[in-house]
Amino acid sequence: MKSMNIGSRGFTLIEIMIVLLILGLLAAVATPAFLNASARAKTNVCISHLKHIDDAKSMWAVWEGAISGDIPEWDDLVPDYLTEVPACPSNGTYDIKPIDVKPTCSIEGHVLQGS
Repeated sequence: MKSMNIGSRGFTLIEIMIVLLILGLLAAVATPAFLNASARAKTNVCISHLKHIDDAKSMWAVWEGAISGDIPEWDDLVPDYLTEVPACPSNGTYDIKPIDVKPTCSIEGHVLQGS
């Protein structure tokens, strides 16, 4: 018959509590970082959509001989220059604007930069 070593009975309550505390701290640190990354990703996708809309407007203007101030409709851009009407991942709405103005999103911070 084997004898049981008295010193190896398992983890103490204090050791288990320390492990749970460390896991809780890691979760508390990781959650806000994940939420921030998610918001940044949605912003980047929206800005990418705005760039595609701007490119489609430029192509439409060249092919249609449009002049400054002309505003294309979604029907003018889809499906010839865009495969579908893009949707903002943050549920914003896109405003195409005239061909010489950058398109915009209704969500603050979703802005197409550049000239």
